[in-house]
Amino acid sequence: MKIERFSRKQLAAISWWHPDSPHAGCCAVICDGAVRSGKTFCLSVGFVSWAMACFDRQSFALCGRTVLSLRRNLVTPLTACLGELGFRCADHPSRGYIEISRGRRSNRFYLFGGRDEGSAALIQGATLAGVLFDEVALMPRSFVEQALARCSVEGARFWFSCNPEHPAHWFYTEWICRAEARNALYLHFAMRDNPSLSPAVLARYESLYSGSFYERFVLGKWVAAQGAVYPMFDPAVHLFDQPPACRRFFLSCDYGTVNPTSMGLWGERDGVWYRLDEFYYDSRREGRQMTDEEYYQALESLAGTREVEAVIVDPSAASFIACIRRHGRFFVIPAKNSVADGIRLVGSLLKQGKLRFSRRCEGLIREFSLYRWDGRAGRDCPVKEHDHAMDDMRYFAATVLDEPEGGAFFAACSRGGG
Repeated sequence: MKIERFSRKQLAAISWWHPDSPHAGCCAVICDGAVRSGKTFCLSVGFVSWAMACFDRQSFALCGRTVLSLRRNLVTPLTACLGELGFRCADHPSRGYIEISRGRRSNRFYLFGGRDEGSAALIQGATLAGVLFDEVALMPRSFVEQALARCSVEGARFWFSCNPEHPAHWFYTEWICRAEARNALYLHFAMRDNPSLSPAVLARYESLYSGSFYERFVLGKWVAAQGAVYPMFDPAVHLFDQPPACRRFFLSCDYGTVNPTSMGLWGERDGVWYRLDEFYYDSRREGRQMTDEEYYQALESLAGTREVEAVIVDPSAASFIACIRRHGRFFVIPAKNSVADGIRLVGSLLKQGKLRFSRRCEGLIREFSLYRWDGRAGRDCPVKEHDHAMDDMRYFAATVLDEPEGGAFFAACSRGGG
């Protein structure tokens, strides 16, 4: 890895703990702000440098949302850099730690994933001299506090990095707003604090987001999502009359009994995904609920004679998933259902022009204009109205188009019972 220079904030993130630093008396460092601002890499280099300078034969924790994302986002670039700096890194994936040595000193760095409330049990019983949290705002509070409680070695310190979330988020209110009271150094990063980003790359990242996500990921602000969920949707840009010839096809479904059911047919051409048609049924408006078999026939009609790779279905629709599998034509996948992550992905795809919609999709087009953030929720949460086509679109994007942790989406599938 070639490193030419660091910005002033990056250098502070690396060296704040050093006895000659004016911040040496702090017990923690918090680096938040824009994406791609270089905070994670510099914080990880500083963390290992501090650990190796101040301790020997001790245990530390590197924490990410999952171990796979931690390895991809932090461990791989970190170990490449450490090798160039003269450290020796021995990875023991089956034991969950990396042994880092220099000279006669050696320390262990255990890898933990803080994905949900149950993750706190993974770190119980450990005795640590320090912990680094990569993307701490994505971790449950119980996991973070359990990890902090394990840092009982004299001289232990805490290292945090994250991108901004909702201003009511517990980490913002408990750590960032109270940084001075907690004796923590707070470093706020903008994208331009990363000198390795060229003007062209900066412009590309600035074009990916809009609305509250632009303020968070580009400007680095902890702001509440408000107004339209997808303000970047533009009928002049995103709608079409005549679709191109597509090569691959998927179906997506948000299933309802009392609430509306929305299904979408998607086709791909040259990296752009086209919503070619839809089925939208509101039982309240129609005065009659449809059965699973009737919904399945609607799915068949939507697919026509096309070779559909998979049907992405609302994961809570167990009876409809079973119905699809029983018929044996389609391979069915329960959708990924992280609302905030899915909305961010759809927004980015809209900004890049990678999602387009037929004017025949009247239910989806109507919902684009009505789908709003719930300003009363105290967290990123859209109003649970006019969200059925929005959900089936999000299911499709999150399950098919998002890069999964540790690999690419698979397209080969069985035509059997699934």
